[in-house]
Amino acid sequence: MSNCSPLPRRMRGFSLVTGIFLLVVLSALGAFMVIFTGLQQNTVQVDILGVRAYYAARAGLNWAMYQALDPDNPGSATPAACPSGTIGQGAMAGSLAPFSVTVGCETFDTTEANRNIRVYRITSTACNQASCPGTPDNAYVERRVVATLAKCKDPTAPPRYECL
Repeated sequence: MSNCSPLPRRMRGFSLVTGIFLLVVLSALGAFMVIFTGLQQNTVQVDILGVRAYYAARAGLNWAMYQALDPDNPGSATPAACPSGTIGQGAMAGSLAPFSVTVGCETFDTTEANRNIRVYRITSTACNQASCPGTPDNAYVERRVVATLAKCKDPTAPPRYECL
């Protein structure tokens, strides 16, 4: 004779309720993990787009600084030589291709110790849309870089070596 006695009537079905409860909790946890992983991947992708936008803006800024400081640029003595323009999408190579860059420039002249100084304030803005407003289908990313630099314009100095 065995010591196994039948379960009391009130204990029947208890393991079924516990099993259903565990299934609901585990499936909710799994759904949360799927949603959280998706959000984390989107965040990483937007961060990478932000870094690319920053480097696209830096490329536009470097171009403008080169134009402003180039001693062989004959127009750099006039205010019209302030470098500005737009580099459209696809004009850049590699991972910067989806970005358009707009370069703006402001100048003013000042005098310092009998030397004429031209000050440039260059702003470069990069965004990943052709018209630069965000669309709901794609994450909109924009980065702006600003630099201020000065160039000496001494009319008495020999060409290419102004103010040395």
